[in-house]
Amino acid sequence: MNLVELTQMYDFTGRSVIITGGAGILGGEIACALVGCNANVAIVDRSPEMAERLIHRFEPAGGRAIIVYGDVLDPEVMQQTTKHVLEEFGHIDYLINAAGGNNPRATTGPDLSFFDLPPEALRFVFDLNILGTILPSQILGKYMVEQGEGTILNISSMNAFRPLTRIPAYSAAKAGVSNFTQWLAVHMAQEYSPNIRVNAIAPGFFLTEQNRFLLTDEETGELTTRGKSIIDHTPMGRFGNPEDLLGTVLWLLSPASAFVTGVVVPIDGGFSAFSGV
Repeated sequence: MNLVELTQMYDFTGRSVIITGGAGILGGEIACALVGCNANVAIVDRSPEMAERLIHRFEPAGGRAIIVYGDVLDPEVMQQTTKHVLEEFGHIDYLINAAGGNNPRATTGPDLSFFDLPPEALRFVFDLNILGTILPSQILGKYMVEQGEGTILNISSMNAFRPLTRIPAYSAAKAGVSNFTQWLAVHMAQEYSPNIRVNAIAPGFFLTEQNRFLLTDEETGELTTRGKSIIDHTPMGRFGNPEDLLGTVLWLLSPASAFVTGVVVPIDGGFSAFSGV
């Protein structure tokens, strides 16, 4: 294989992707990368207006991008979303399940013990992360079965490898995403087509709007005690940048990973590999 052939593997011209939670920081960066690689990209989000910040980044690129309302917890809405994307692009090759997150009321702390975590907050976290991955995979997975090929990429977390203090629901939910990724990869390959691949990435600590002031002081910008502990246990000595996800994402979507399915790839600066000594 020469350089031209290898480069062509990362040219997504004529390929179409749905990214749920695509208006978020990580999902949005992935969307921009795929548009830059000539893909047709549908950013699906319950708050599509949040994706407006990305429009100026799409305009110079060769690919097409649309912003579509969607709710990963409502199958009927996701059916309509899928129909709309098919009308725009004609087909769908990839699903990236980037919708997810935590809930402050499902997080333990000085004012909220584990024993008092409210069921509705726990349910919110499990629904968003687990059902929010399974339901779109059902809808788009069925479509991929009909066309005989496709790729699903889930977003797990390094919490699935090493559960963190204070966030029991989120850690357990992401462990479920990893387990479901492996299950669905086997199911699709054995029951339907080996050309339908399912993988996941497991980001480590990336500064986002959800965790910024848990890890850094809002007034000084200095690391909090928790933030310092994370950096001390990250061999590469820094938080991740959204761009750090792109190489692995593009590889898992591209033909370069044609024999890869059922894996969960940590992108965490070595956090999950470090024993602390």
